[in-house]
Amino acid sequence: MKLNLKCIFDKLEKSVPFRTAFEAVSSTVTTAGAGNVWLAGHSLGASIAMLAGRNMAKRRFQLETYLFNPPFISVPIDNMIKNQTVKHGVRVIKSLVTAGLATAMKRRSSDPEEDLFVVLAEWTPYVFVNPSDPICAEYIGYFQHRDKMERIGVGKIERIATKYSIGSLVAGAVGRDSEPLHLLPTAYLTVNLSESEDFKQAHGIHQWWQQHFQWQSKLYTFK
Repeated sequence: MKLNLKCIFDKLEKSVPFRTAFEAVSSTVTTAGAGNVWLAGHSLGASIAMLAGRNMAKRRFQLETYLFNPPFISVPIDNMIKNQTVKHGVRVIKSLVTAGLATAMKRRSSDPEEDLFVVLAEWTPYVFVNPSDPICAEYIGYFQHRDKMERIGVGKIERIATKYSIGSLVAGAVGRDSEPLHLLPTAYLTVNLSESEDFKQAHGIHQWWQQHFQWQSKLYTFK
């Protein structure tokens, strides 16, 4: 539970389990080479694997990574709102507010080479989510909304908003640097379209090796 709370408040990087895991990953990459190292995790383990992959990507090592039901630390709009028009409206307002705050706080980098999001965009983790799982379902809306904003001609605003969470901006305003772990520039997203009986099944790891589940996959890239 302590690790779950650290994940929610973007403090997972300071935890002993993560530091131990990252030291092992870093050492193995040094020994075996980045091309011979894969990362994988489920739920909280997916957050640890994601954070390890992000940190290695910052060092220009793109490790093959598989993230099953990774937590998306945000209000689960996909699960709470069923009306598609209302849902889209809420996401647009959220993007405008986030982009406005980011611009006002001058958090946009003037040098693209120093932009962390651009660096991370070179890394493409495989993300597996279930729309019935409120812990990870928001990844679906996060990536689909980016495409919608591009289609309606406000992609520039969304490219700013997609880098930040409102929580990370508020933390920055009070002097506490916070990097939103769950925001990914690029991902190969696989969605389980099969019906789930309950939350345990929707969030469980076992769903991903069942023989007859239906899925949809798409590559999302940050432009």
